[in-house]
Amino acid sequence: MAERFFSGTSTAAPPFDDAGIILLSGPPCCGKTSLLFQFAINRAAESGRHVVFICSKGRLENSPPFLSQGVEPSLSVLQRIQIKYIEDDEGIRKYFAAFHLLDDFPAAVIVDDFTGFFSESCNRSCQLRYGNTRARDLALVRILALCQNAISHANAKLGTIGSCNLLLSDVHQGDNPRSLFIYKRWIGSIYTIQGDGLGSYLLKNISTPQSGTKEARAAKYSIALQYLVLEEIKE
Repeated sequence: MAERFFSGTSTAAPPFDDAGIILLSGPPCCGKTSLLFQFAINRAAESGRHVVFICSKGRLENSPPFLSQGVEPSLSVLQRIQIKYIEDDEGIRKYFAAFHLLDDFPAAVIVDDFTGFFSESCNRSCQLRYGNTRARDLALVRILALCQNAISHANAKLGTIGSCNLLLSDVHQGDNPRSLFIYKRWIGSIYTIQGDGLGSYLLKNISTPQSGTKEARAAKYSIALQYLVLEEIKE
């Protein structure tokens, strides 16, 4: 599955156990948005359906994604990627609360910097809303539960037609996401990114109780000359 974040490495449909929620977590400035965008291109190309890319307008304008080598901005598949600007956790909640009303479910919904929508101002409003000092975590759990219900509903409706993925990204310092104990409850596949100290990064899957497996393959990549470059797939 790690190959799915890069260009020209896979053409098969996602495995069934990844047809739920996927998390991509890594340190700042490691190319997460670029990986998400390439995933969106791959899903749109292989499925023939549209993909929704949710992000903050300001963050996307300040740090636009880099395309993989060989992927041209004029590529027709890019027209099937729908950018949706949302600025806070309430916007995320409203989108997924109405997800079941869609006439045509996307092949994937991608949320760039998911926890970035739960800002300090959100934390204060969450404390007022929930009356709890850990209100941010509670808000995170409730929205993840809503997301899981929305994606499960979409996949049940799609049946044999296809699947709908939800891919989230998160920023973390250290080895693992800050909210890993929460993510493990709701997310089937968790990918982490670590720098190798030489300018490249290693993307790998870590096991979760939901999936019960650990993917052995990992991808080594770099951001060079404003391109996302896959260097090797490691066992």
